[in-house]
Amino acid sequence: MNIILLGPPGAGKGTQARFLVEERGMVQLSTGDMLRAAKDSGTEMGLIVADVMARGALVTDEIVIGLIREQLETVKANGFIFDGFPRTLAQADALNDLLAEKGESLDGVIELEVDDEVLVERIVGRAAEAAAAGQPVRADDNADAMKIRLMEYYKKTSPLIGYYYAKGQLTKIDGLGEIADVKAAISKTLGG
Repeated sequence: MNIILLGPPGAGKGTQARFLVEERGMVQLSTGDMLRAAKDSGTEMGLIVADVMARGALVTDEIVIGLIREQLETVKANGFIFDGFPRTLAQADALNDLLAEKGESLDGVIELEVDDEVLVERIVGRAAEAAAAGQPVRADDNADAMKIRLMEYYKKTSPLIGYYYAKGQLTKIDGLGEIADVKAAISKTLGG
């Protein structure tokens, strides 16, 4: 089973992906994690990624697709969770082509829907709790930065939501519910 998890920063994609990994034996393919691992790997692809990142340039679709191709070819799993990919319609088409090459398909797209204001309050509140406890806090876990991150997310992702809706692959789930309720809704969507 191969799925895409969509949702803005802080919607709980990582938490829900961990459950799917633990309970279903799926592998989470987070483009951010893959890029960081590649950069430190010393491989040919890793050297390309390290150079691009050192220059502060955006990583090309070809690089990201190459990293995903590597994972699909080398990692054995009961399916993949795509997190942070695709971000554009071109990437969505490339993912479809890549899965078809491997004799695989995309089984569903789950969008964790959130109320932006509640999400901003939640993230800022968590950051304040972490800071009070002496834990590290992301520099962009403040209201202004979160609103900018949300705007960027929606600008990039809204075409994908329409794309997957039109294909009949999109399921919307309330991402601000209790963690167990979100987990149960995802499980039901995936067939148990």
